[in-house]
Amino acid sequence: MTDAKPLAPAIEKRVMDSFERQGLMKHLGATLSHLEAGKAVVRMPYREELTQQHGFFHAGGTTAICDAAGGYAALSMFPADSSILTVEFKINLLAPALGDYLEAIGKVVRAGRTLTVCQVEVFGVAREERTLVALGQQTLIRLDGASDGPKRD
Repeated sequence: MTDAKPLAPAIEKRVMDSFERQGLMKHLGATLSHLEAGKAVVRMPYREELTQQHGFFHAGGTTAICDAAGGYAALSMFPADSSILTVEFKINLLAPALGDYLEAIGKVVRAGRTLTVCQVEVFGVAREERTLVALGQQTLIRLDGASDGPKRD
């Protein structure tokens, strides 16, 4: 990619560490496969446990990786002393989600001081053939001075 915007190693580590703390992503077997400033790619491999009654990936898993890809694209652009939460998102399921894995590509459309908007494309990938299965749009809030680590009582 010629217009890739590499991240400083400290930012990349912070984002990757945050992703590794996501219990749902571990449960789904999802990985953060690519990261650059304002862009994140999350992959989820096919497993029967992630399907619905027709054998397609379940919309719940599709939606979860869509949310994560947008969120981590946004977090990659935020200061080290901040965290992020999804405020709102919408997803259109365009085709049955089939493939060896799903790939969600989140991109920041506008990074504001408080709110950031991302768009996410989700592809079903089978033998490297890609089919667009979902489109998402997401609004996230930046929480300044809030650790992205686990919350303590």
